[in-house]
Amino acid sequence: MPSQQSRDPGDSPETRYARSGDVHIAYQVTGSGPIDLVFVSGFVSHLQLYWDNPISAHFAHRLGTFARVIRFDKRGTGMSDRVPIATLEERMDDLRAVMDATGTARAAIFGVSEGGPMSLLFAATYPERVASLILYGSFARRLWAPDYPIGVPTSERQAYLDFIEQRWGEEADVSVVAPASMRRRVVGLLRPGA
Repeated sequence: MPSQQSRDPGDSPETRYARSGDVHIAYQVTGSGPIDLVFVSGFVSHLQLYWDNPISAHFAHRLGTFARVIRFDKRGTGMSDRVPIATLEERMDDLRAVMDATGTARAAIFGVSEGGPMSLLFAATYPERVASLILYGSFARRLWAPDYPIGVPTSERQAYLDFIEQRWGEEADVSVVAPASMRRRVVGLLRPGA
């Protein structure tokens, strides 16, 4: 298993690209721990800009003290190829492509927010490749269904998506997900991240 030394917060590691079909998926590998941990971010990410935020850089550095950390920008976001909206299965296959490119046979999968459902699907599809599954601030599904009464009704979800589209690059829903001290940084990530 390849290894890289942990980096100081603020340093930006080399970005590489894995092929998933015809799409190039940007990824970075940091840390030198004995296990592999694949970090599956929420709906917007940008590998290079991640390191500009001291809190994010510190978090990645700390993970790297006990794991080889593999982070990637999902298709359509950050430094990965811009593509039309993909299915959950296509995006899940991007995770597989990144693991293959990094020589990772088995890893802990850490899904955050919207990255959780993709991580769940990956674990169900490739259980032999998942040593453990970590979900943070995530959900099994987003929309209401008879068997999922805590989901959001479709009309409310569409209104939310319309609001995000109209306010993209502004605070949009950032006030809900980030403290005031971090809003400018989060908004700064939205513009180039998607």
